[in-house]
Amino acid sequence: MTSEKKPKSDLPPIRACVFDMDGLLINTVLPLCFPPPQFLKQKQEDIYTLCANMVLSKHDRPPLPWSLKAKLMGVPGSSIGDVFHAWAQLPIPREQINAEQKEQQRIHFPECRPLPGAQKLLSELKTAKNFKGEKVHIALASGSEKFNYDLKSSRSETRSLLSIFPSNLRILGDDPRLAGGRGKPAPDIFLLALRCINESLGEGEENIGPEECLVFEDSVPGVEVGRRAG
Repeated sequence: MTSEKKPKSDLPPIRACVFDMDGLLINTVLPLCFPPPQFLKQKQEDIYTLCANMVLSKHDRPPLPWSLKAKLMGVPGSSIGDVFHAWAQLPIPREQINAEQKEQQRIHFPECRPLPGAQKLLSELKTAKNFKGEKVHIALASGSEKFNYDLKSSRSETRSLLSIFPSNLRILGDDPRLAGGRGKPAPDIFLLALRCINESLGEGEENIGPEECLVFEDSVPGVEVGRRAG
């Protein structure tokens, strides 16, 4: 009989927090913490699902089911990826499907809003210190490419939320410092965010290690990124 591995209980104080964006801070993706019936009752729909369903409806296909949506969450490019195409079986070329989805995203991404509590959390963390009196640094690590990020941050309240992150601590999916094909669940984007935090530290601050960093995510692949990053 093997004994279960006990969780570490000697972790150091948190000195940095790295945040995902979609579905965690803004309403582009349905948060996994909200079960589908709750959203259906409130008649809420996330932006990515709205865009996919607009294309599906145009070609007489049913809306994206929750069972499939759950498989797509947190995977870069999944809204136009293989799993979506295999299920959708749309009677048009794949390139046209991708173009129609991107056009819907271009229209609807500017409608993105902050999720409840996001502004308060980031604002308080911006000036937070841990129990040792050390400053807690924050960074954004999003798989969104720059073009989509700019669309998503068009609305003033969303732009205000994301501007809490210093510009040098907003790491996006097409950052040239990230190797191609190394999106989530590879740990590269979170490790780059931590590197950028360390490069921004003030005089007298020691470099922050992965074990001193807390990752905020809303998807299973995202949580795996945090685990792999240390």
